Amino acid sequence: MPKEFNTEPAFAIEEDLNDPIASFKSSFHFPKHNGKDAIYFCGNSLGLQPKSIEAAIRIELDSWRERAVGGYFTGTNPWLYYHETLSNSLSKIVGASAKEITVTNTLTVNLHLMLLSFYQPNKTRYKILMEAGAFPSDQYAVETIVKHFGLDPADAIIEIAPLTGEKILNNADILKTIEHHGSSIAMVLMGGINYYTGQFYELEKIAFATHQIGAICGFDLAHVVGNIPLQLHEWNIDFAVWCSYKYLNAGPGAVGGIYIHERWANNIDTPRLGGWWGNDEKDRFKMEKGFHPKPDASGWNISTTPVFNMIGLKASLEIFDLAGILEIRNKSIRLTNYLEYLLNQLPNLAFEIISPLSYENRGAQLSLYFKENGRPIHDKMKENGIIVDYREPGVIRVAPAPLYCSFQDVYQFYCILKEHF
Repeated sequence: MPKEFNTEPAFAIEEDLNDPIASFKSSFHFPKHNGKDAIYFCGNSLGLQPKSIEAAIRIELDSWRERAVGGYFTGTNPWLYYHETLSNSLSKIVGASAKEITVTNTLTVNLHLMLLSFYQPNKTRYKILMEAGAFPSDQYAVETIVKHFGLDPADAIIEIAPLTGEKILNNADILKTIEHHGSSIAMVLMGGINYYTGQFYELEKIAFATHQIGAICGFDLAHVVGNIPLQLHEWNIDFAVWCSYKYLNAGPGAVGGIYIHERWANNIDTPRLGGWWGNDEKDRFKMEKGFHPKPDASGWNISTTPVFNMIGLKASLEIFDLAGILEIRNKSIRLTNYLEYLLNQLPNLAFEIISPLSYENRGAQLSLYFKENGRPIHDKMKENGIIVDYREPGVIRVAPAPLYCSFQDVYQFYCILKEHF
């Protein structure tokens, strides 16, 4: 832990004064507690609302009112191409070309679509390897896809768990498990960050090991996109999906995203479920038989762009464009390291940090495991204006999102814990 951290309030003040992206905090609405902004450490569950969303919604309302169907082709943001403008911004966050990215549907819908495209089991290669305790939606998606192919989940799904007595997975064990099961694996599908522990997996190494055995590698990046910079194309990952309502601040139920490596995205013969909005624009309005997908990731789009469900994402991505994902990550590392330092100054508080202790293996989230009284402590935090979330058994997830959380927020959190517990 950096030696320069200390427990004096002046330190947090100075850090905020020197923070190059501190001004973006004023770009968001905060829930209130006793008439003041709450301390919001729950961006890993739902990001805050950008203040620019109201004006952005007004633009599209005006286009609808004034242009009606003409809004698809004219106006400030022609709706026919609305999703493509989002791909340009996302490409800088996930490290891929805009043609490898599309914005459509929601996370689990997109995961099902990717599974139908890329899970092609046969008699000998049919197993899916995933992390034990993955987010339930991922578990359900994998369970139902293997059943769809008439397979038994108990046989077709390999779950890798932490060693006895440990809370996080050893990355070396993941690679060994992939190698061990070898030619029986059709797909490796993992969360990029474990939602419970906050562990960030070594995506590039997992993808390499997966391809070494001839399998497909995909990731659910719900807790990664907008949190940690990625290089999905360079890392040779086959596909990934994510939501937009966590670190991307697009609002509850907002549209999700898909990444598909160009070797698959550019190939119109890659299997998929077709829809009107995935058909090539030059043929789309001929209304003819025969699905001719676009030769990029948007060839997986199915239905008309849900413009009003994309406005929040557009508004938030404009902030990301200004702040820069590298600056966001740099602040996040220092902010979370500072949080960890302060927590370690509370020896009388009976908890364990179960997130990785190395910043390289985690994002903005620290998961605190309380052997006793986890729920009452969470409730007491809420009473004092701290918004975090709780997961059984006894885990409080604390995620200071760097776009709208400050070092003084973290210090206040520490002071409240020190005073009340």
